[in-house]
Amino acid sequence: MPIPLPEDFLAMQTGIDKTPYPATTKQASGTVRGTLTTVTSIGFTDKILLTIVQNGRLAQWFHVPLYSANPTPSESHLPSSDEDSLLPGTHFTPKPLLGAGSQEREMIGQLYGSQIASAIMTKTPDEKRTLVLGLGLANPKADRDEFFEVVDLVLKCL
Repeated sequence: MPIPLPEDFLAMQTGIDKTPYPATTKQASGTVRGTLTTVTSIGFTDKILLTIVQNGRLAQWFHVPLYSANPTPSESHLPSSDEDSLLPGTHFTPKPLLGAGSQEREMIGQLYGSQIASAIMTKTPDEKRTLVLGLGLANPKADRDEFFEVVDLVLKCL
């Protein structure tokens, strides 16, 4: 008959603690302008990886530092209207990493990067990680309704 071992026997013998996997994952899916859109967020200790996928593709990658996104004291005292509070912060600088495309595609990616970075900083003002954003929009163009539908899916993953 085997001897029952304590649950933390491995930790006692090897010095290894049982810890949960450090990357938290969230996913949301929905139809945006007739196209299935899936948003996935994976929170690593040093980065936040967020992908927006339509038709199973990823076409562009952006890098958005959040740690330098804190406004200077002079910027924090600027008056803003309620309407302006919905706009992304101007201090975010999304930089393309991969995926050559048109100027319009890059502009749309930078808009999404800035908006998502602003949402992250609104939810977690002390956030220091870097946002890595993968975009796979089927038809990347400046469409207000599509933009808000995609951002709504993103907010479910933050």
